[in-house]
Amino acid sequence: MSSSPSGRLGGASVVIIDYGAGNIKSIQFAFKRLGYDAVLSNNPEEIKAADKVIFPGVGEASSAMKMLRETGLNKLIPTLKQPVLGICLGMQLMCLHTEEGNTEGLGIFQTKVKRFSDDVKVPQMGWNIIKDLKSELFTYIKENEYMYLVHSYYAEHCNETIAATDYGINYASALQHENFYGTQFHPEKSGNEGVKILKNFINM
Repeated sequence: MSSSPSGRLGGASVVIIDYGAGNIKSIQFAFKRLGYDAVLSNNPEEIKAADKVIFPGVGEASSAMKMLRETGLNKLIPTLKQPVLGICLGMQLMCLHTEEGNTEGLGIFQTKVKRFSDDVKVPQMGWNIIKDLKSELFTYIKENEYMYLVHSYYAEHCNETIAATDYGINYASALQHENFYGTQFHPEKSGNEGVKILKNFINM
């Protein structure tokens, strides 16, 4: 089946924000498994017109924020009205501030991002459980399900925490504020359970 420019395959249109800091191919492949041709875009009109928006991120926070500011996406993203999912660094950049590069974030989630202590191996890399699940994002996901994580910084708990993980400290591994969602883990790399989370996001 051919895809339209908006990334629609007979369902919701999905746009992945393209700002040069993301593991895009694995996200695109995960949506392809669900029947959606997720489109890369940094075009504000195309992003605003999408039914669902993915805000990815792999790399260093201050460099990523610099790219967002240069494209004006730092102003656009907080104004989006459709469901938005930030993944890994994407979620961290949606917070108030991160210690990585002493960087101000987008201020969507009212929490700060801290570096893990030297008491644990950094980065945390591999599978770990998520628990205390509190959102429709986790429909059909069991407590203590394993997800895949790669990160050296973590979001502190706040009123917007919708999942928690232990790694030297108990931290927020997922956040939600209104139409904005964030996961520290990579659902696109977390097997069938991660794909369920992406499907839940699409079905919102």
